[in-house]
Amino acid sequence: MQSAYIGKLMELAQQDRNVIHILADSGTGYDEMFRRNFPGQIYNFGISEENMVAAAAGMAAAGKTPFVYTAGAFLAYRSLEFIRDDICFQNLNVKIVGMGSGLAWSSLGPTHHTTEDVAVLRAIPNLTILSPATPRQTAAAAAAAYSIPGPVYIRIGMNHEKEFYPEGFVMTAGKNDILKNDGDVTVFVTGSILEEVHDAVQRLSREGLEVNLVNVTSIKPFDRENLLEMAARSRILFSVEEHSVYGGLGSILAEILAQEGSGSKLYRIGLGDCFAAGYGTLKSVRAENGLDAEVIYRTIREITGDE
Repeated sequence: MQSAYIGKLMELAQQDRNVIHILADSGTGYDEMFRRNFPGQIYNFGISEENMVAAAAGMAAAGKTPFVYTAGAFLAYRSLEFIRDDICFQNLNVKIVGMGSGLAWSSLGPTHHTTEDVAVLRAIPNLTILSPATPRQTAAAAAAAYSIPGPVYIRIGMNHEKEFYPEGFVMTAGKNDILKNDGDVTVFVTGSILEEVHDAVQRLSREGLEVNLVNVTSIKPFDRENLLEMAARSRILFSVEEHSVYGGLGSILAEILAQEGSGSKLYRIGLGDCFAAGYGTLKSVRAENGLDAEVIYRTIREITGDE
């Protein structure tokens, strides 16, 4: 997803010299590729995320379109006050891209996990939040962010995510993507954990349980209409996220369903009131925290079987 993001950013930088790539020592080869092609449109602030965000606000005020890029945890948490006050309060045209959504920084542990960013950021006014699941969706999210006036936050994975979308995919803020639509159980998922959920849903389908699969790529604004439509014809809803169930996708679904007076049952799959356990590969950390395809499959199987 990083490669897809930088590739799209280079396209945007080629078209518009006001597009600026700002980073905080992410140290990837993709950034060096951007530097070689656009040396006047990249700034590395080092490990100084708050200053980087504040500088991006100044650039936007001067007519530039800065894309701020570093580890999601250091943006969503360390730089929160600057995102709120310098960017969103001023409604400036800054794009904030957090790499390593969810448990992607698996070997570095909870200090690097980005498992509360949706909960933290979605309460901030003026901020659009996009959550692509695949490389092509990531490129589409960057293009969408460029076209949206004002602040945008994009959360992306970094572990060679599986592709489920065709070339030329276009993302629309406020719209969900329906990948499977033929059952009376519906699963809503966001982010790169889509691959695990897709595998679980395919296994359920082979066993005769048809499950609708909805990929939520726009956290804010949220596709309320799609949620209510799916809820009206589903006996149970599930949310799956590589994020805390407090304040994340599941909370968004619950808020809307309650506000609309829906009687739909909702079961949330994600991290509870805890930090993720374990260190290692993304696969192993997901498994240790009950967020791999096997556990997601078993959970849906058990809950629907009790209906």
